[in-house]
Amino acid sequence: MNLYDSLPDAVATVFGAEALADLSYDVLTVDVPPGSWVPSLEIARDKLGCTYFDWLSAVDEPGTGFRVCAHVVSLENHRVRRLLLRTTVPHSAPSLPSAVAIYAGAEWHERETHEMFGVVFTDHPHLVPLLLPENFEGHPLRKDFVLAARVAKAWPGAKEPGEAHDPNAPKRRQMLPPGVPDPNDWGPLKGQLPPAPARPARGARAAAAGT
Repeated sequence: MNLYDSLPDAVATVFGAEALADLSYDVLTVDVPPGSWVPSLEIARDKLGCTYFDWLSAVDEPGTGFRVCAHVVSLENHRVRRLLLRTTVPHSAPSLPSAVAIYAGAEWHERETHEMFGVVFTDHPHLVPLLLPENFEGHPLRKDFVLAARVAKAWPGAKEPGEAHDPNAPKRRQMLPPGVPDPNDWGPLKGQLPPAPARPARGARAAAAGT
């Protein structure tokens, strides 16, 4: 029997006392501390038979940190066993050892993750920009990244109720979607506009409609 089949029950034995595991939708998810990232990848390759590297990326979790994820697969005996290994690094020090020595295919995935989230992979052989133009500032997939294009050009979403079919109807300022800065706080119109109105809660809108 493959050691993979003893998980998630034996996660503490396989990955250490601090590891947590869950199995759902045929994907085994294991969370480990940053210090166990590289040893856990070695366990996945050497003990669980996960020799196929699929992808590596991250998720910005506000108030928590950057959750770095690696998806690897075992194809032993013509059976697909999938493992999603995760760890979390703080926003204040987003650094993690590189996985390239274990999975060579992680090289450009780590470059992309470094570029999009600002996570530094120490010992990476060539941690240089991969997708963004030269001299680009910031990390576009961070939740605090300012969407400058939404300041220069109006949000292209649906109109407010009552504004869709009557071009002469009075209009109000559209609510700002998440991630779009207030033009009065950032951009060429800074200080020239009133602040964007706050969208009322669902219950408050329903009450107003009833009156």
